[in-house]
Amino acid sequence: MKLNFILAFAVLLKATVIVAQSGIEVKVPVLTDKYSAFVKQLEAGQTDINYKEFRESFIESEQFIIASGKSMEYDSLENVMYEKMKIKDYQALIIVTKQMLSIDYTSMIAHKILRQTYGYLGDSLNAKKYKTIQFGLLNSIVKNGDGKSCATAWPVIQVKEEYFILQMVGAALQKQSIDHTGGVCDKMDVKTEEGENKTYYFEITMVFEGYKKLGLK
Repeated sequence: MKLNFILAFAVLLKATVIVAQSGIEVKVPVLTDKYSAFVKQLEAGQTDINYKEFRESFIESEQFIIASGKSMEYDSLENVMYEKMKIKDYQALIIVTKQMLSIDYTSMIAHKILRQTYGYLGDSLNAKKYKTIQFGLLNSIVKNGDGKSCATAWPVIQVKEEYFILQMVGAALQKQSIDHTGGVCDKMDVKTEEGENKTYYFEITMVFEGYKKLGLK
């Protein structure tokens, strides 16, 4: 048993050293706006912020336009992330998720996988930091409504937030439509893992604000 413990510790130590040597860091936008200030604060470990304000500041930031121009790069990085998850390549996962966050620091999936990866490596400090950020982002949506009607819909700034939340609750999308009952909402008809049919509503005013900023609407 002692030998097994020594071997396990050696593997963990080697993995931690490799990750440390990679030197990969989230690139904080060099912009003088609220979003960039938030990112700098969060990366420094100062996680006690208003996450709803932070998410909305992304739409208002020049980085939102930059991120839109890098959407294909972001999608490619996300595909690589899932590939590296399958083979448990922790070094690559830290690199790729931080590259995703360098494009869009509001990405809940990147924060989730990054905090899980640090957890696997025994880096409790970073695991805690990115878990706090992930759930800060998530709660800024799901604690601002119950998602049961358009009038009480969950407020999102990007469509990918909707899909992340559906994934978190174990729901498979069956049909999507626009609902104007009490607001402007995505009405998502889903099937749960238990086979139950449910409907969730997401308030999408800020999504359209983003489209407008990009000249799409």
